[in-house]
Amino acid sequence: MDRAPHLSLAGQNILITGASGGVGRVLVERVAALGAKPVIHYAHNRDSAEELLASIGGTGLVVQADLADPLGATSLWTRSERACGRLHALINNAGMRATTRVEDHLTDWQRAWETDVRINLLAPADLCRSAISHFRQHGGGRIINIASRAAQRGYTEDHMPYGASKAGLINLTKSIARNFGKDGIIAIAIAPGFVRTDMAEDFIREKGREAAVGDIPIGEMVEPSELADLVALTLAGSQRSLSGATLDMNGASYIR
Repeated sequence: MDRAPHLSLAGQNILITGASGGVGRVLVERVAALGAKPVIHYAHNRDSAEELLASIGGTGLVVQADLADPLGATSLWTRSERACGRLHALINNAGMRATTRVEDHLTDWQRAWETDVRINLLAPADLCRSAISHFRQHGGGRIINIASRAAQRGYTEDHMPYGASKAGLINLTKSIARNFGKDGIIAIAIAPGFVRTDMAEDFIREKGREAAVGDIPIGEMVEPSELADLVALTLAGSQRSLSGATLDMNGASYIR
């Protein structure tokens, strides 16, 4: 007998940051296909966000926010909550990867760190803060933080802020899981290796394909659809004991 639970997100409102392109677009499509109403966050490209909403049949909404603004993340949550009433899950997917090296001028070095930490850690932290307060009032909810393999093993010398900020995101996830599980809040981090996105293709153009996949035993980057499959599983109501976990998805290029 098939005892696997039917995966359905029907009736759920799910906020997805960085949702108008790349991985975010696939995440929106997947949760919508499973019955959820996605809140599609975008920073600048409204046309892309509106086109995505139309492509899933218009079931959802589009919300703009600049996560580089210290008040942007909280504003995003507030407007999403006002529009939906009840939010069931938050997926912190938006990310930034600035370039800097120790040889750079101090001003440039600090700017890169401030940018990556703001987008990759501080904005998600503010969203998590709002989500925790909301979930405690409504019987629980889920926080899925998209981290990175770079957080687990370190990163290249010109992208150290990215790895460090994503490592902070993993630690934040663990702290939320440990402290707020009693409130019905499930927090899970996913740490993919290179995902086949425009960001990854830029890296390949800059450094070559071997630099991107040479140390991946399966020889391929993560497909966005693979990541969406895993995110969908973490959103399933049956998956409570995964709370606090960091799920590696890197083709065996980093094994703990």
